[in-house]
Amino acid sequence: MDYKLLVVGLLLLFISYLVGVKKQTWLLAGFNEKMINNKSLLGKITASVFFLPLGILVIINSIFEYQYELTVILIAMLVLLTTVYLFINRRLIK
Repeated sequence: MDYKLLVVGLLLLFISYLVGVKKQTWLLAGFNEKMINNKSLLGKITASVFFLPLGILVIINSIFEYQYELTVILIAMLVLLTTVYLFINRRLIK
């Protein structure tokens, strides 16, 4: 069991909670708040589509060890981030 990955996974779940439930969108870097139509939807989408699945995947990878776990985490992170980015650019930006 890799405890460092477990801590990172738990932090991702905590950030998911802060962004999705508590609407702390200031934790999200790299977007202009003035251009976003619906900050509540931004928090929900980012938390439920990016942070939550990535946190669960990192926790699972901290428990089980296999050959290409870093590659799986990296590809999953890129796919999730691309999905969130495309949704935000198509639906939420003025």
